[in-house]
Amino acid sequence: MKFFAKIRWVASILLVFFIVLITNIIDRDNFNRLSYSVTTMYEDRIVASDILFDMSGLIKVKQIAIITGDTLFMESQNDKLNIKLNNLIDNYSLTKLTEKEKLVFSQLQEEVQSLMQKEKSLKTVTVESVLQSITKIDQRLQDLSNIQIQEGKRQVFLSDKAKDTINLFTQGEIVFLIIMAILIQIIILYKPKE
Repeated sequence: MKFFAKIRWVASILLVFFIVLITNIIDRDNFNRLSYSVTTMYEDRIVASDILFDMSGLIKVKQIAIITGDTLFMESQNDKLNIKLNNLIDNYSLTKLTEKEKLVFSQLQEEVQSLMQKEKSLKTVTVESVLQSITKIDQRLQDLSNIQIQEGKRQVFLSDKAKDTINLFTQGEIVFLIIMAILIQIIILYKPKE
């Protein structure tokens, strides 16, 4: 093999080498972005779970006031509690919702509005009716909480699957780079018999 033929071989192999290297760098960048994205989504799920927990706490306070017949609370504190509850509902609506979650959340909103209407007319509505609304709200909050857990697990599973795939391709590219480097060395050092 003549000197210029060796240079052509080395140049073409170096081109392939750099293409694989650049692809590897891009894959790693995509991996980092994917990890960040999934982490962010999961954190949104945690934030949504925290909002659900806060809503549940406010509903429990209302339930205790209804059961104990605390008319002073209903007259002085309930409106403030309703404002907090509406703010939490607004905050929850800003999170990314799945289709199932949208349905359950819509039902929750309807139940909360129904409860607030019943609270305004406590003298004409039975305590049992108000407690039934609270029970329905508790169930919707539990359903939403379960959806948060399922969606969080699904996101972690997808992230792990993507990481495994990227790692497999990255390892394959590294093996390919090592083989290419060995070939370059062989071509450079090879001296054919004349």
